[in-house]
Amino acid sequence: MSQSIEAYPLQWPAGKPRTIRPERSRFDVSFARARAQVLHEVKLLGGTQPVLSTNIPLRKDGLPYATFKEPRDQGVAVYFTLKGRPMCFACDRWETIRENMQAVAKTIEALRGIERWGSGSMVEQAFTGFVALPSPKSPYDVLGVPKGATVTEIEAAFRQKVKIAHPDAGGAVGAIQELIEARDKLRVAL
Repeated sequence: MSQSIEAYPLQWPAGKPRTIRPERSRFDVSFARARAQVLHEVKLLGGTQPVLSTNIPLRKDGLPYATFKEPRDQGVAVYFTLKGRPMCFACDRWETIRENMQAVAKTIEALRGIERWGSGSMVEQAFTGFVALPSPKSPYDVLGVPKGATVTEIEAAFRQKVKIAHPDAGGAVGAIQELIEARDKLRVAL
């Protein structure tokens, strides 16, 4: 398996709901161990081109900075290719990124066990739900503004796009919601 590519910030799979209130887990694992375990399980499964996506900024060697603080969004998404198909395992149920990485590793380990125990067709059925959907568009792309745009630029782009996307102008209701979410994300980021 080639070296993994880290994706920062987190690229949560489109259409997968998020956990509202993460729980405490019983995983007693370090960040480094959880990261190594999830990549190892992907390799044992036969997955290639792993991408481990979190909200922890990483150094060039793929390790977190020594002073990293646990981000508010503890989600983890592990993208890889399996038998020519893109896959994604994502978890945000637990309070920390390391715990969510460990949960993904344990899930892949369990699926490998099912395959070893002779129920391989069940694994194929299970993987149907993990096929990676396209990543959501960046809020900057949705509004058509550059990174670092001001509140005034964001609001102007939003108003312009809403005029075009509004159902009365031939647009779709979903397009309006996408614009609102993009605007709100950028406001929070400022």
